Order: sequence, then C-alpha cells, then structure tokens
Amino acid sequence: MSSPTREQMEAELRRLETTLRELMEAGGGLESETEEATSGNRLVTAKVDATGDLAGLVFHTDGYQGMAAAELSTTVVEVIARAQRRMAQRAVQAHDFASPEGLDASAVLRGGTDVDEAPRDLE
Repeated sequence: MSSPTREQMEAELRRLETTLRELMEAGGGLESETEEATSGNRLVTAKVDATGDLAGLVFHTDGYQGMAAAELSTTVVEVIARAQRRMAQRAVQAHDFASPEGLDASAVLRGGTDVDEAPRDLE
C-alpha cells in the first residue's frame, strides 16, 4: 500500500522526467539551426549558429571598399548582433515552456538574472 506522499513524489518525478525529455528535444531541434541578418544597405549578411557564434559573413557587393573603417566596423558589428539576438529569441521560445512562472528566460540567457538568487525570488 502506498501513501499519498509517495504517490505525489512519483507523480512529480514523472512530470520532471517528461519536462527534461521535452527540454532535450527542444534543444536538439535548435542544435543544427542558424540565423541570419542582413544590413539595411544590403552590403553584408551575418550567419550565427545555435550558440550565437559567427558561422559566416558574406559581403554582397564591393561597396565596403569605399566605406570608412569605423562605418564598416559598425555595420558588421550591428548585423552580427542582430543575428545573435534572433537566435537567442528562438532559444528562449523553444525552452520557454519549462521556465518557472515569474522567471524571465530571456533575462537568464542575457546574463541579467542571478541564477543562484532566482529560486529565492520566486518564493
């Protein structure tokens, strides 16, 4: 004969196992994905992988040759950052279902949440 507490624990364990499996599936789905962004002047496209690392940079024209170094640098940095933000947003959306209520998953990914303090803040 089992106690209500044991039954609750077993039910919670099953729920946790299901959530972990779903998280693994969501993460695995993004593993081989990439995200791209193109500059407003259509000069350059940046591609990032699922971790946000730069996977490719394509200059579509030779227009960069006439740009000031600072302008070219700003354009490249901005397009890479936009592709990284898009990939981060996809990751948040893929894993959002498992975030505890009240926890901003995008803030966690940006490093804006102290993961050691977050559980105490949710209480």
